[in-house]
Amino acid sequence: MQTWIQIAFAPLKRILPAFLSGAIRGVIAAAFAPFFHYYRQGFLHSAMAARAVDRFGQPLPWYTYPTLEFLRQRTFKTRHILEFGAGQSTHWWSRVAASVTALESNREWLNEIQRWQLPNATLHFADAPNSKTCVAHVRQIMAAHADKLFDIIVIDGLYRAEMVDIAIPFLSQDGAIICDDSEGYGLVEAFSGTTFQRVDFYGARAGVVLIGCTSIFFKEGCFLFGNAQPTTHAHASTFK
Repeated sequence: MQTWIQIAFAPLKRILPAFLSGAIRGVIAAAFAPFFHYYRQGFLHSAMAARAVDRFGQPLPWYTYPTLEFLRQRTFKTRHILEFGAGQSTHWWSRVAASVTALESNREWLNEIQRWQLPNATLHFADAPNSKTCVAHVRQIMAAHADKLFDIIVIDGLYRAEMVDIAIPFLSQDGAIICDDSEGYGLVEAFSGTTFQRVDFYGARAGVVLIGCTSIFFKEGCFLFGNAQPTTHAHASTFK
């Protein structure tokens, strides 16, 4: 399938010498491709808003763009999400999943999220002045959910490495744990000695200059992976 750039450039390619048409095409690609892709992904909108949003202004998780492309191709309508660290991602998950349970340690930010009135989101304040207090409070909160398993668990806040041991017992058999900023916080080390496999998604984030890494930890049979999952043409992506 031809892109609109290829279609627009075709007449010039027919009438110009190969070396000249090649040079023009290279200049156009170098000048417009980064802008086109960042606009499509909402990078410019995110930079101006200082929040992760798509090009329509809708909230996005602050994961790397390759992670978002991957998740966009999956279906979560019947899936339940647990987040250690709430925010833009809570809004996004509430749109695509059956329910979201989120724990957040910043009281003011939690109040802001509560004002969004997400109908399928349950929010908890997790006191986190230090790791010991945070772990104890999180375990207390999660005790109320002891009979529930979650299909996706996101670790993107609180004391991240310490959340791994808490998260694993709450993960469904075919579920996955998404760890953002996994190049730090001791997250990879926290999974050492477990039977989890890992896929790293390096790349840019919304409105952020430096690249980072979001990792998905999973076991055999995880619903996110498998040949039955579709691969959608990248140009159709809207992250919605």
